[in-house]
Amino acid sequence: MLLLYVIGFVAGLVAGISPCILPVLPVVLVAGATRPMAPADTETETDAAPVPIPGAASPAPDSPDAPAPGGDAPGPISTRPVTASATRTVARRTRPVAGARPARSSRAYAVIAGLVLSFSVFTLAGSALLSALGLPQDFLRDAGIVVLGVVAVGLIVPAIGHLLERPFARAARRQPTGGAGAFVLGIGLGAVFVPCAGPVLAAISVVSATHHVGLASVVLTFDFALGAAVPLLVFALAGQRVADRVAAFRSHAVTARRIGGVVLLVMTLLIAFNLTDGLQRVVPGYTSALQRVVEGNSYATHQLAVIKGEADAHGGPASCAPDVPTLENCGPAPAFAGVTQWLNTPGDRPLTIAGLRGQVVLVDFWTYSCINCQRSLPHVESWYAHYHKDGFVVVGVHTPEFAFEHVVSNVVAASKQLGVRYPVAVDDDYKTWNAYQNEDWPAEYLIDATGHLRHVAIGEGNYAATESLIRSLLLVAHPGLQLAKATDLPDTTPMTPLTAESYLGYERLQNFAGTDITENAPAPYTFPSVLPANTLAFSGTWSENAEEATAGADARLELNFEANDVYLVLGGTGSVTVSVSARHTRTVTVSGIPRLYTLVQSPTLESATVVLGFTPGIEAYDFTFG
Repeated sequence: MLLLYVIGFVAGLVAGISPCILPVLPVVLVAGATRPMAPADTETETDAAPVPIPGAASPAPDSPDAPAPGGDAPGPISTRPVTASATRTVARRTRPVAGARPARSSRAYAVIAGLVLSFSVFTLAGSALLSALGLPQDFLRDAGIVVLGVVAVGLIVPAIGHLLERPFARAARRQPTGGAGAFVLGIGLGAVFVPCAGPVLAAISVVSATHHVGLASVVLTFDFALGAAVPLLVFALAGQRVADRVAAFRSHAVTARRIGGVVLLVMTLLIAFNLTDGLQRVVPGYTSALQRVVEGNSYATHQLAVIKGEADAHGGPASCAPDVPTLENCGPAPAFAGVTQWLNTPGDRPLTIAGLRGQVVLVDFWTYSCINCQRSLPHVESWYAHYHKDGFVVVGVHTPEFAFEHVVSNVVAASKQLGVRYPVAVDDDYKTWNAYQNEDWPAEYLIDATGHLRHVAIGEGNYAATESLIRSLLLVAHPGLQLAKATDLPDTTPMTPLTAESYLGYERLQNFAGTDITENAPAPYTFPSVLPANTLAFSGTWSENAEEATAGADARLELNFEANDVYLVLGGTGSVTVSVSARHTRTVTVSGIPRLYTLVQSPTLESATVVLGFTPGIEAYDFTFG
């Protein structure tokens, strides 16, 4: 792993000079160029020479209040009470002192330290924290923008700047020096800092999304952040050096701070409204080739896969080949790991594989907005109702795909709505998913009464074969058991090729027929003159976010599909009009938790175009077909 950490640091260096860094450069330069605030932030300071008070004694030559040798620069100002023998000083506008060097500032280092800390923590733990608090996934970015704005106002209005610094100064029992304010600025900047994604950052993002954070991923994240921070620190120090050496900055420190605050405020607004995205797209990707060399080699690819949990350098648990029609012996079943909450158990108490010995167990991985899971759920529910009295248990492991599926209350509501009565393990951190080395929804793992894994079924269909194996294991566990007749539910698994699942958020945008998108900001779109088969396009105003597209004014969506049924995961409150082949067929009312809605149902396979009209605020996540 040591070599991987080196690769992570170098990957950060490459990211730190990439086009994606452009929006934060003015902020970093401002942070370095603005001089620390004095204890009393005014445009006056003591004159170079003391003026004696009439009748007062002059200070002794070696006293702290005596002029420095040469008579040009004053020594430290005495804090003793003024007496008849004291001197007074004349306040006047700051001016540079010949031959004097400005005090060394730590602002450049403070802002970069804040950026590294917040970027690392928010990247790794932000999603889990927001999910736990039930907050929207863009909350941290919005909070970072607010912090940048407040710091900008603090530079423009010194009194506000002192309020920002005061808690830090009180904790350190010293006067504010500007370093604390720079650290706060770095914290805000780290929350909005989005370097160009390469394999290393992608691996970190997967680890964060799956909540599979370990020591290796923490070290890799800090390595990457430190690498990206090095070029930024160079810019911050360059700005600081200019401010220190140019007399105009020193003699007009307050004015320079105010100008820096204005620049920072402008950049904050540009970042907030995503107006810097166009600049990043126009500038060529001059670091792409270097990024591929550093991060795309076979060693890095393998080690990043290990960190993501997609490969196991130490072998991992034994597993069955999927969809084998007979029972296998694949070793002890993995335990339930890291379950956030249990549902539908007595007192919501946890279940264990060991505690279920003597019973046949079906572990079913699902997520509530998945149409494939919803088509398989009636069979799983029927097996549980049919065979539970005979010693059969179903444990539904709910592992989320979208951010809204991390919210436990949404899982509770969806489970009730879908008629799920068997125990459910909420696997928000993907720990049970990873323990089983699972990769699909739905997926079923059949465990015998001795706790051994005997069969794996991936995806929909083949329900009769799975039920037959359940019956066989029950008869082995309880010889002489009289089983009722097998269930007979229709299998609705599509048997003909259909339009592929199509995500609408920019992270996984698929089958999009438009020419370009604007990320994280409202933008106008138009339908193409001809929509190719199995593609989609936007019209009107849409905000393309990571997981979903949010409708604005006159928002419409056109889809050319081949299927019997068309489903779409929707969130928000409002309505969606559905027109197939230019004929209005229905209006869908959207409310409550984000979930799957049926838009088109046909007894025969259709090749058609559907046009959807959205009221503003509706969120569209993912098309699936049946």
